[in-house]
Amino acid sequence: MFFSFDGIDGCGKSTQMERFVAWLRHSGRRVTTCRDPGSTELGEQLREILLPKSDTPIGRRAEMLMYMASRAQLVDQIIRPALAAGHIVVSDRFLLANVVYQGRAGGLRVEDLWAVGQVAVDGLQPDRILLLDMDVAAAARRMNREPDRMESQGLDYMQKVREGFLAEAARRPEIAVVDAGRDIDVVQADIRRVAEGMLS
Repeated sequence: MFFSFDGIDGCGKSTQMERFVAWLRHSGRRVTTCRDPGSTELGEQLREILLPKSDTPIGRRAEMLMYMASRAQLVDQIIRPALAAGHIVVSDRFLLANVVYQGRAGGLRVEDLWAVGQVAVDGLQPDRILLLDMDVAAAARRMNREPDRMESQGLDYMQKVREGFLAEAARRPEIAVVDAGRDIDVVQADIRRVAEGMLS
């Protein structure tokens, strides 16, 4: 079983994923976690190019292709072997993030991103995508660190990201939208309810 977590920056994704993984492990399941981009030597090197603010210009297509390269390595080196070993895989972001950040919010053609993505992941997609949704301004107030290169593109861009996530959720049944603007425990309970339907 393969789960991924996604949502706008500041939605509580990392916190909820950590709690979800702890719950899975407490129930006796073997879990492999990863982050996209990252989790492999190549992925971490690409992450250091993609996310920190710098003076190096990165166009949307180049940006998208670097994310895809990181993801291809992640699938081959970590995700497929873990699934073959019977583990549940939980990823912090996956292909949907590219479709939304570089496509719906960034101006690239969404269908092109899905097509390139299918090549990058060799057809592997999460069984369920847990999309944490909340108001953009409220999410921005939650962040207590310097924004990275993607986050620093402003609230208007993040609003497009949020709308892009919801647009994809409306047409893809594997995406479960969870209201992340509520109490942490309530959000986690909803996430577990979604997962229980897949795990039983």
